[in-house]
Amino acid sequence: MKVLLLSAYDADSHKRWRKGLVAAFPEWQWTVLTLPPRYFSWRIRGNSLSWARGEAAQILKQQWDLIVATSMTDLSALRGLVPEIVGVPTVVYFHENQFAYPVSSGAFQSIEPQLLNIYTALAGDLLLFNSEYNRRTLIEGAAKLLKRFPDCVPVGICEEITSKSKVLPVPLEDALFTQEYTQADFCWDHRWGQGYQGEVSKDTLIISWAARWEYDKGADRLLQILRGLKEKKVKFLLNLMGQSFRNSPKEFEQIQREFSENLLVVGYVESESLYRQTLHNSHVFLSTAYHEFQGLAVMEAAVAGCTPLVPDEQCYPEFYPEELRYLGGKDAVAKVDAMVNKVQCMDRLVKVDFQDISWDNYKYKYFCALEGVASNIIG
Repeated sequence: MKVLLLSAYDADSHKRWRKGLVAAFPEWQWTVLTLPPRYFSWRIRGNSLSWARGEAAQILKQQWDLIVATSMTDLSALRGLVPEIVGVPTVVYFHENQFAYPVSSGAFQSIEPQLLNIYTALAGDLLLFNSEYNRRTLIEGAAKLLKRFPDCVPVGICEEITSKSKVLPVPLEDALFTQEYTQADFCWDHRWGQGYQGEVSKDTLIISWAARWEYDKGADRLLQILRGLKEKKVKFLLNLMGQSFRNSPKEFEQIQREFSENLLVVGYVESESLYRQTLHNSHVFLSTAYHEFQGLAVMEAAVAGCTPLVPDEQCYPEFYPEELRYLGGKDAVAKVDAMVNKVQCMDRLVKVDFQDISWDNYKYKYFCALEGVASNIIG
């Protein structure tokens, strides 16, 4: 089968998914077109133009058995500009949707990204979502948006989207489940030079937090939780990991100033092996995100041995038991405090097994979905 894969905004999670998908089906003939994950407003509106009238134009006009596109692809416009692909069976994968995405303060609020989600969903033959939360919020958000328009809104749009949508999470790489951690005496040589420099004792709870240092990852919520832990005199150390940016929220600097004696690793850990070793030697992985449609970082941390602690919202109730979800800052502090007591009493913390969300387990489900569309059998 000859397959064209389009990733219009090739962010890390999108890249991870497409590489896993291509690797899962080496017998298919894949061609992959990507665009860089920057200049969001231009990229989501201009990707069809970039491809249809750019260097990829001749590739698009080839004969294809199946097209797999991420939801950032402006599929309706692309089909208009390249009529050769109009009849090609097409699967759209939604890593996220623009209806449940928090807007940064000061950002211009346009409905165009949301409309593009609707257009692309209508243009696809099968819509795949990484969580039920993602699917539900897109459909509910589309219904609310369409009600705002003054006239000429066709009936049945959300019903059409619903009828061809399905949930298939991004699977985790099989190698994550077989990785060996050989450093029994892990010594934290990569710790932050301005942070905690003492011995890491066995009765100290080690928390890892890892995400892009951006507005939607909840730096303010993290700061509130850390202050609550300090007020309760909880014995903890924190790995504050992730990529920082020029306009990262000021709370990250505040955390570094206020909690320097509690910080072990700070910043982006470039080595994947060292990053996973860091997770393996942590007790808890804390998420404070304000939006998450699947949360691959939390799942990866759980596979590495961390106990996840996540907000009781967004996609998290689909994947984590109630005891590992918190309702607010105070609840998070109470649950961390309870985990400290368990560690100090040498009791085992709750673990979450994600073996069922591996490529080994999901390959056949993806095969049925993609092959079914290519064969015009959608069910």
